[in-house]
Amino acid sequence: MTRRPRLTPAIADVRRAVRGAISGIPADSLVLVALSGGPDSLALAAAVAFEAPRSGLRAGAVIIDHDLQPGSADVAQHASSAALQLGLHPVIVHRVVVGADGGPEAAARDARYAALSAVRAELGATHVLLGHTLDDQAETVLLGLARGSGPASLSGMGVAAGPYLRPLLGIRRATTVQACFDAGLEPWNDPQNDDPAFTRVRVRSVVLPMLERELGPGIAEALARTGDLLREDADALDHFAEEMIEELAEHAEAGISLPVAALVANPAALRQRLIRAVVLGEFHLSLSRAHTLEVARLVTDWHGQGPLDLPGVRVERRGRLIVFSAAPAAPHEPE
Repeated sequence: MTRRPRLTPAIADVRRAVRGAISGIPADSLVLVALSGGPDSLALAAAVAFEAPRSGLRAGAVIIDHDLQPGSADVAQHASSAALQLGLHPVIVHRVVVGADGGPEAAARDARYAALSAVRAELGATHVLLGHTLDDQAETVLLGLARGSGPASLSGMGVAAGPYLRPLLGIRRATTVQACFDAGLEPWNDPQNDDPAFTRVRVRSVVLPMLERELGPGIAEALARTGDLLREDADALDHFAEEMIEELAEHAEAGISLPVAALVANPAALRQRLIRAVVLGEFHLSLSRAHTLEVARLVTDWHGQGPLDLPGVRVERRGRLIVFSAAPAAPHEPE
């Protein structure tokens, strides 16, 4: 950059958030900013470029070109140039092919995270920093609520999730926009962020403003705070469930079992977590809410019913045990 920006409140807020997020990373580690060129990730990149050397860290950037819009390569190149001007190194542009599974938003997200993981491994970086803000968190929690999702979805995004860090989850989007303006940075505004065809855009541009108008200010902060509270509860219950599985689960050649008495003795929230966790850990399958409740009825509403054949797993009650085993293979049709 040709000049050093003055320290404004917005720049200070973003830098402070980054400083807290990277404080525990070992010295001389390489961290990467996932940079789209938009105001959130650009403000993040500028703050990381300032804070990382002061924490003894090396900082680079990775730009994912989704190739979904005309001129996407030019946008990626502009973001790359901005990262280099900020002093980030290395700066990698990675082009991906976006599939169609789960819809365009989910497919793009899957391709993006796969690419970020690959680049991180290739460069030996310890962490990737993402530019999600408090506004993104509020939108995520509200979408989870509207879809009737469970606590995991309503918990929103965590500040730390494996190698991914989200320093700006306590920062409003308006602050990142102001930080870019104060620093003389020119962010790219993705036209898809204004396309009402996307559910998240409608939540951002219609639903949240309506809630603020009708219920008063502070809705985004309240939703983000709700996500934090639910995440704390969910993490605690998951921790208890994992400890109980280690103590109670019995492995056998055909699968794994849990004692009925232990399941009965625990509240529904923990009982159902135990059921889901056993199936996920043993068979790498995620049970739906409906299927989880069917299994729970073998514990709480037992009247001699037979085995449950769920997708990929069979569950049955054998005396004092709930036994989980791989679903029997379907018979071949005669030719």
